[in-house]
Amino acid sequence: MALMIEGPGDRDDHDASMPLTAHLKELRYRLIISVVAVLAGMMVVFPSAPAVITWLQRPLQQRLYFFSPTEAFWANLQVAMFGGFLLALPIVSFQLWRFVAPALYRTERRYTLVFLGVSTGSFLAGVVFCHLVAFPFALRFLIEFGLSGGLTPLLSVGVYLGFAVKFYLAFGLIFELPLLLTLLARIGVITASMLARHRRHALLINAIAAAVLTPTTDVFNMMVMLVPLTLLYEVGIWGARLFGRRAPAAQEMHAEG
Repeated sequence: MALMIEGPGDRDDHDASMPLTAHLKELRYRLIISVVAVLAGMMVVFPSAPAVITWLQRPLQQRLYFFSPTEAFWANLQVAMFGGFLLALPIVSFQLWRFVAPALYRTERRYTLVFLGVSTGSFLAGVVFCHLVAFPFALRFLIEFGLSGGLTPLLSVGVYLGFAVKFYLAFGLIFELPLLLTLLARIGVITASMLARHRRHALLINAIAAAVLTPTTDVFNMMVMLVPLTLLYEVGIWGARLFGRRAPAAQEMHAEG
C-alpha cells in the first residue's frame, strides 16, 4: 500500500508487508461493518423521524407538502438515514482508524480514543454550525430572493429535506478536513510545508468541492461553504505542523527542493 512508511523498526512486519489484495479485503470488511452499523442506527431513528422533520422545519416557518403517495415515506427514510449515520459515527470512525492503523507506529496506535473523539466531535461541530449559522442564512437568502421576484414558495417535504440533509452532511464532512490533513501528515503522506506551498491549488480544489457539495448551484451557497472550507484548510496546516511526522533533515531539504 502506498501509504505505508517504513519507520525505525517499531512496525509490525505483518502490517508492513500486507499485499494489495489483503488491504482490499480489509477495506471491504470495514465497509461492511460500517454499513451494518448505519442500518442499525436507521432502525432506531426511523420511529422518531416525524419529530426530526418537525425540528428541521423550524427555520422555514412554513408548512410542507407532499405531492406523491411515496414522498412522505421517502422523506422519513432520508431523515432516518442521516440520523442513523450520526448514531453510527463512532463505529464508522473506529473502522476507519483500524484500516489506517497499520500505517502508524505502535506507539501511535494508542490514540484510538483521541481519534474517535476528535472525529465525532468535528462532524457534530459541523452539523451544529450548519444548523445555527449556514443553513438558516442560506435558506433565508434563497426564500427572500424568490419572494422578491413575486414568487410564492410551495415546498414539498421531499425537496426541502433533501436540501437540508445534504447541507448538514456536507458541513459535517468538511469539518473533518483538519483531522484528515493531520492524520495524513502523521502517516507521512503530506507535510505542513507541502500544504502551505499549495494553498492556491487547494483554494481551487475547495471551490470545486464547495460547488459539488452544495445542494444548489448558486454562487451564494457555494461561498457559504467555501469560506469555512478555506479556514479549515488553514487549521489543517497547523495540525500537520504540530502533529505531523518529522522527516530526517536530509529528506526535508530534498522535499524543500
